[in-house]
Amino acid sequence: MDDSSASHALPRSPELMRPADTALLVVDVQERLMAVQPEGARIAWNARRLVDAAQILGVRTSATEQYPAKLGPTIPQLADRITTDIPDKMTFSCGSCSAIFADWQAAGIHRVLVCGIETHVCVQQTVLDLLAAGYQVLVAADAVGARHVIDHEIALRRLEASGALLTTTEAAMLEWCGIAGTEQFKQISVLAKEEPPINS
Repeated sequence: MDDSSASHALPRSPELMRPADTALLVVDVQERLMAVQPEGARIAWNARRLVDAAQILGVRTSATEQYPAKLGPTIPQLADRITTDIPDKMTFSCGSCSAIFADWQAAGIHRVLVCGIETHVCVQQTVLDLLAAGYQVLVAADAVGARHVIDHEIALRRLEASGALLTTTEAAMLEWCGIAGTEQFKQISVLAKEEPPINS
């Protein structure tokens, strides 16, 4: 691109996620909770792709566990990739996990992409608390789920009406990436081209 064409390029939208201002929050993707999710394979696949993309592009990633003594740990394919401590909680909202938010504030994070389970309980309450705290919140609609379709669908409608933005895993990965032709884009492209699990 020559100097003339560069000077006429449109400015980037402030609505776009950037690795420097966005965090990924993985909510309670735990063994016993996942075992009862009809779309569990899809949720795990997309959450794992988001975690992989976040690592490639330098997006801060945190995760939580709801009552792990009863519900088990984070599933191995995510736990093996998440490098930060995974706090446990008894509240449904992740808002009680203060160490996560202290880290984000120190890093200048003001935008959060949320994935995990269940859409109408821990995800919903977390997203509403994040919005109340002043974060811009996005929900990866194909990386959240609930045992019953009605709970999942109504929760997404409520979250959107409350100000959360809905997106998808692939859209989020490519939004973080922002440009083609780089080594990072090649790695993100591999994630984007993965075949989904059979029951997704």
